[in-house]
Amino acid sequence: MKTNAVRILDSLGISYELREYEVDLDDLSAESVALKVGLPPEQVFKTLVVKGLSTGIILAVIPGNTQLDLKALAKISDNRKVETVPLKEVQPLTGYIRGGVTALACKKDYPVYVDEIIEVFDVISVSAGKRGVQIILAPADYLLAVKGVVGGISLDKM
Repeated sequence: MKTNAVRILDSLGISYELREYEVDLDDLSAESVALKVGLPPEQVFKTLVVKGLSTGIILAVIPGNTQLDLKALAKISDNRKVETVPLKEVQPLTGYIRGGVTALACKKDYPVYVDEIIEVFDVISVSAGKRGVQIILAPADYLLAVKGVVGGISLDKM
């Protein structure tokens, strides 16, 4: 399965594994995806689309079993305030639908902020840009591919 996200990894020579799973439209949660791909929820990272008052659109990548700490993201992204983008705006902004959003190969090159916990894992899972397909790869390779900023702080709250 070649998605634009996979093509980016191929062009960079990054090793990865694709895992396909059955999509349940009633449960697109990262926790559900984690069960289906055989990884703990904290290793399945979700990408959230956020708007900063100063910077505009930014992407936040956090473990699937957590919620985004908007105050922490605002601070690290030099915004006074950030808020999640309404679901109806996600696809026009990123080119991806809910359950398939990834920081790889978005419509535009948005700043990407990644929770620092990513660095403790040998491998992580992120959406391949399509529901039902996850990319398993090393965190350092993911950060290289998305040009992500690891903030040195936790972007999630349990």
